[in-house]
Amino acid sequence: MPFVEQEESYEDKILEGKKVKVYKPRVEVTIKHLKTGREYLSDKEAEDDVNSPVTDTTQDDISRNVNIVVGPGALGSKTNL
Repeated sequence: MPFVEQEESYEDKILEGKKVKVYKPRVEVTIKHLKTGREYLSDKEAEDDVNSPVTDTTQDDISRNVNIVVGPGALGSKTNL
């Protein structure tokens, strides 16, 4: 089950002396054990599994997939695609 690492948002920044809105897309992460198929709910949970003396899980067994979701308004109304 993916977890949200960053919610979609906008923030104001000063670039070249001008105030502009900077878009931050929604970031969804799925962390999975490649051998067992187990899905972790956080990076910490996967790290704890790797560091556990009870399991034989190594860092090579862990897959981290990142899905970037760009909302429809992210490019602005003046964009011509």
